[in-house]
Amino acid sequence: MDVLTALLLVHLIPVSTAKNGVSSKSRKRIMPDPVTEPPVTDPIYEALLYCNIPSVAERSMEGHAPHHFKLVSVHVFIRHGDRYPLYVIPKTKRPEIDCTLVANRKPYHPKLEAFVSHMSKGSGASFESPLNSLPLYPNHPLCEMGELTQTGVVQHLQNGQLLRDIYLKKHKLLPNDWSADQLYLETTGKSRTLQSGLALLYGFLPDFDWKKIYFRHQPSALFCSGSCYCPVRNQYLEKEQRRQYLLRLKNSQLEKTYGEMAKIVDVPTKQLRAANPIDSMLCHFCHNVSFPCTRNGCVDMEHFKVIKTHQIEDERERREKKLYLGYSLLGAHPILNQTIGRMQRATEGRKEELFALYSAHDVTLSPVLSALGLSEARFPRFAARLIFELWQDREKPSEHSVRILYNGVDVTFHTSFCQDHHKHSPKPMCPLENLVRFVKRDMFVALGGSGTNYYDACHREGF
Repeated sequence: MDVLTALLLVHLIPVSTAKNGVSSKSRKRIMPDPVTEPPVTDPIYEALLYCNIPSVAERSMEGHAPHHFKLVSVHVFIRHGDRYPLYVIPKTKRPEIDCTLVANRKPYHPKLEAFVSHMSKGSGASFESPLNSLPLYPNHPLCEMGELTQTGVVQHLQNGQLLRDIYLKKHKLLPNDWSADQLYLETTGKSRTLQSGLALLYGFLPDFDWKKIYFRHQPSALFCSGSCYCPVRNQYLEKEQRRQYLLRLKNSQLEKTYGEMAKIVDVPTKQLRAANPIDSMLCHFCHNVSFPCTRNGCVDMEHFKVIKTHQIEDERERREKKLYLGYSLLGAHPILNQTIGRMQRATEGRKEELFALYSAHDVTLSPVLSALGLSEARFPRFAARLIFELWQDREKPSEHSVRILYNGVDVTFHTSFCQDHHKHSPKPMCPLENLVRFVKRDMFVALGGSGTNYYDACHREGF
C-alpha cells in the first residue's frame, strides 16, 4: 500500500478509542464491559482511552500459561506512540508541543535519560535504507508534523519494560548472550515508527549492543512486502470509503458542526473537512492544550464530541457492513502468513527470530484485528500492542499452541479461528494448527468466491 492509500485510511478509519484517566480495571479493557463502561458511548471516555496517557504500570496477561508450557517465540505488533498531528486546522496556530526529551517533564520514565544517551551513541548503526537517515529519537523544541512526542517515547519504554519482565526475566525467551539473528525487527520509513520500535527495544533490552540491532524497512503500511499488488483488496477499500462518505452525508449534526468550525477559521467547509481536524483536535485533547480560537470564536469541546461520536458510529457501521472485513482479510494476509512461517520454523527447533517486532501504524493493526475476527476490539490507541505467543507443551513436545493478546488482554478465544476451542479443551490457548489453517485456507473461504490462495483471491473476477 502506498503512502496515499495509508493517508486515505487515516480519514477512512475512525481515529478513535483506547486508554486512561479511568480506573485501572477499565483502563486495560479492550472489549466493551457492560459493568464498568458508560451505558451510552461516551466520546470523551473513548478519546481518553485512545490517548493512552502513561500513568501507573498496567497489569497484563502476557506470558500466562500452565507451568508445563514453554514459551517458544513472541511476535509483537505495535502502533507508534503519541505523535504530533499529521494535519493542521487551517488558519489556526499549531498546538505548541515540545518534542525534545526532558527529564523533569511529565510523563516521565526512569529510563528516559539512559534512552537518550544510548540513542546518541547509535547514529552509526546499520539499518536498512532509508531508515539509516532518520533521527533515533525526537528532538525538536516545536514538534514537526507526525513527530513522536515524549509521551510516545514513554509509552513504549513502558511497553518494553513490561515485556522484559515477563518474557526475559520470567520466561527466559532469549539467552543472556542473545545474538542478532534471534531478533527480527521491521518498521515503516517514518521516524515515529523507528523511534517507537527503538524505545520498546530499549525497555526490553536495556543498553543493547548496537552491533546486534538491525531494523528492516517496510515500504507498505500493510507490511505486505513483495505481495502488495491486490486489486480486489483495493476494490473493497473503495467500497468502504464510499460507505463512509454516505454515512457522513446522513449526519446533519456533523455537517452543522463542520460548518460552525469552518466559519470560526474562515475557510470553506470542504477545506476544513479535508484538513481532518479531528487529528489536530486529538492532539489538543491528549496534551490538555486549549482548542484553537480566532476572532470569530473558538473550536470547543462540543465540536470535538460531535466528530468523535460520528467516528464511533462509523466504526459500528463498518463492522456491520463487512466491506472493511474483506479489505482486512486481504490486507492482513501477507503479514499473518509471514508470522505463521516464523512460528513453524520455531516449532522445528530453529533458534532464529524468537522475538519479532513490527513497529507500525493504526492502519496496520486495524486490518489485522479485523481479519482475526476481533470485531469488538477497540481501534488501535497510541502505543497499542498486539502479541502472538507460541508455546510448547513439555508433556507433549510435538504440540504447539498460540495465545493472542491485545493491550495486555487475552483475546485468543475472541478470534474467529479459536472462539469455540475452549469449550472442549481445558488449555488456555489455541492449537497452532488452527491459526495455520485459518491463514492458509479459512481467510479465503471467508471472502467467498472460489479462491484458495492469496493470488487468486486478489485477482478474482466479477467482484
